[in-house]
Amino acid sequence: MSAALHARAGVVLETRSLTKRFSALTAVDKLTMSVESSEIFGLVGPNGAGKTTVIKMLTTLLPPTSGNAVVAGYDIVRQPGLVRKIIGYVPQLVSADGSLTGYENLLIFAKLYGIPRAEREERIRGALNFMGLAEVADKLVRNYSGGMIRRVEIAQSVLHRPRVLFLDEPTVGLDPVARKTVWEHIQQLRADYGTTIFFTTHYMDEADEMCSRLAIMHLGKVAAMGTPAQLKASIGGNSTTLDDVFSHYTGYELELGASYREVSRTRQVARRLG
Repeated sequence: MSAALHARAGVVLETRSLTKRFSALTAVDKLTMSVESSEIFGLVGPNGAGKTTVIKMLTTLLPPTSGNAVVAGYDIVRQPGLVRKIIGYVPQLVSADGSLTGYENLLIFAKLYGIPRAEREERIRGALNFMGLAEVADKLVRNYSGGMIRRVEIAQSVLHRPRVLFLDEPTVGLDPVARKTVWEHIQQLRADYGTTIFFTTHYMDEADEMCSRLAIMHLGKVAAMGTPAQLKASIGGNSTTLDDVFSHYTGYELELGASYREVSRTRQVARRLG
């Protein structure tokens, strides 16, 4: 079946029974959902729910076991090269090279994305300025704060002006001020370029404030999906929070449910971000 048959007006990302198995483990189980153009869509769930596996399939880093997905009209299985050209991806762990300057990090990505030599300087300087990094462009990234490193990584990922930007826990390990700054720039990307944002997070306040819609994953499946208001209304009264919604659909208490692995990972990221 061609990608064109999958694409629907206004929909920039669509999955159909998307499944990933690792031997006996089904990490993602028949995921079916759609994301509208220019939407900020969040994927939340406890550690091990399958969120990162979903992003890795949608960014063509992992092939699905069965099912399929279309991103901006391109089939992730049949047209992975075309998918990569129109998406941006910021992984969970630090990806910027600390031994290079901010400018040099972006220059490498400009070459990888095939941005013509005549356009590179303008694109790089524009991205650095947009992300508020112009004044530190020639400093080594190892000397940046955690929030600045995340902004470098976002700048790298949007140099080619992607249709969809995938962010895997973009603010993990950051303090509240840095989180706010990173999200201000992400929202500006959406406003200025119509970029669709697809992100994972463990912060329910972040999901509540930023998401147009979100899906709650549990054991590889979507347990609930909707706007933050719809999800809160689905389980009760006016005082319901997204923390309550999360606990209701996953059985996890956010305050107490973090596993050793999850805490260890968060602290590791925090150390690397400085």
